[in-house]
Parts: sequence; C-alpha cells; structure tokens
Amino acid sequence: MNKNPEIELVDVPSGNKIPARDFGKPIVLETTHLGIDFGGLTAVDDFSIAMGATEITGLIGPNGAGKTTIFNLLTKVYQQSRGTIFLNGKDTAGMNTVQVNQAGIARTFQNIRLFDDLTVEDNVKIGLHNSMSYGMGSGILRLPKYWKEEKQAHERALELLSIFDMQDMAKYTAGSLPYGAQRRLEIVRALATSPKVLLLDEPAAGMNPSETSELMENILKIRDTFQIAVLLIEHDMNLVMGICESIAVLNFGKVIAKGTPSQIQNNPEVIEAYLGKKKEGAGL
Repeated sequence: MNKNPEIELVDVPSGNKIPARDFGKPIVLETTHLGIDFGGLTAVDDFSIAMGATEITGLIGPNGAGKTTIFNLLTKVYQQSRGTIFLNGKDTAGMNTVQVNQAGIARTFQNIRLFDDLTVEDNVKIGLHNSMSYGMGSGILRLPKYWKEEKQAHERALELLSIFDMQDMAKYTAGSLPYGAQRRLEIVRALATSPKVLLLDEPAAGMNPSETSELMENILKIRDTFQIAVLLIEHDMNLVMGICESIAVLNFGKVIAKGTPSQIQNNPEVIEAYLGKKKEGAGL
C-alpha cells in the first residue's frame, strides 16, 4: 500500500532530482561523484544524489552493492577517496563523525547499537548532547544550570519517546526491550540529535508485518513533524514502495537509476540487477 502519493521530481543545477515541493529551498544533502576504494577494490564509484529538505528516499540494491558503505561515507566513518558531500550547502570535507552529526546527519545501524545497561530515557538523553551546554563543573557540583538542563532533557526525552508510544518504558533498561522496541529506540535516539537528514539502515529488519506497517506510518510522521529528510536502506520492497518518494538503485557501487517508485519498478536495468535478466512484464 502506497502511503505517500507519488510526487513530481524536478532537476536541480547539478543534474540530480528532488521533489518539486522542495524546489527553491536549500538542498539538504548532495553528493557529487562520491567514491571510495579499499586497496585495489572500488566499493563505491561516482555516487551522485541530491535530497530535498523533506524528501524520503530509498537506497536499494542487491547485497554487497555498497549501500551501508555510502552511509559510512556520509557519516564520516569512512573518508571518501574522491567526490564531495554537501550538507546544507556546506562541504563536509575534513569533518569527523561527531562534527557531521552536529552539522545535521544522524543514523541508525543494521545491527542495533544501544547502551543495553542504561535506561531507555538515558539512551535518548545521550542523543541530546548537541543541545546541552552545562560544563563539567556544573555537573559535578550539581549547580542550578545542571538541574535546569537535566529537567529539560527529561521532558524532551519523554516527548521524543511518545512518537513511538514508548514514554512508559522510560525507566526500563534498553537491553530488556523486545527487538522491535529496540529498533524504535535507536531511531528516537538519532532524532534526539536534531538532524536535518535521518539515515535509517534497514529499519524494518526483524519486524513482523504489523510492526513494519506501524514503522511506515511513523517514518512519515517523523518527516512531517520534524520537517527533515529521510534516507533509508531497506530490503522490504513493500516499505520502500509504500513511503519513498524517490528511490536510488545501487549496483556494484554505482547508481544505475533514480526516480519515483513507479519509474523504478518498470526500469529494465533495475529489473536486470535484481533478477539477472529482463523478463517479459517483470517488475519489482
């Protein structure tokens, strides 16, 4: 079921495409000729996309196509061998992972990375570090500034948890949560950093159909509430086709197509990448 009506994609000066509704606004994320080599192996080559301020884009492709490598490049886990990454028009060259997060990119991971022994609330508070300004002295001495910001952080954490109706789990330890709830908590913690672009790496992995349907609704809610862009890697084609306004298809480290869901479903090169050869009437 398509929860996001198909929209028009328009060209920007770089030759990339963004939703027409975001045209005229700053491009939140753009890559040009991005690539990385590991030894003699090229893992990603000439990866160029642009994302509008409120765009939901799917990044799909066969296993080993380089999708998570691109996330690692965007978040500076890896430094690119060539090409440029612009975040809100600013070149991120020379930034590290902390700096690029502060500049506006947050992510989740294929394998959940939570602080299992901390509470749900404390996991979210860790994500709020970008908005907290009290120093070590205030924290050690428990000065008024510390208590004020801690109260604000508590209220903000509960507010963010309420997106997934998880506020009543605030005092649970993160490691005690069911798998699906841990996935949702990781998304909440990423949102706590106040991103402009949210990167979701297989957010529906391990979820049942009911949880996946709820996740789709929540991704749309997150985009609309926070007015941010969402780039997601996902193998669940029902989710991708249901909420993504544009889809970039990666194969052997290169983008072979970007377009609306219907354009991607009927693209012969995409069908060949997934099925091995074109089949009469075939679609994703």
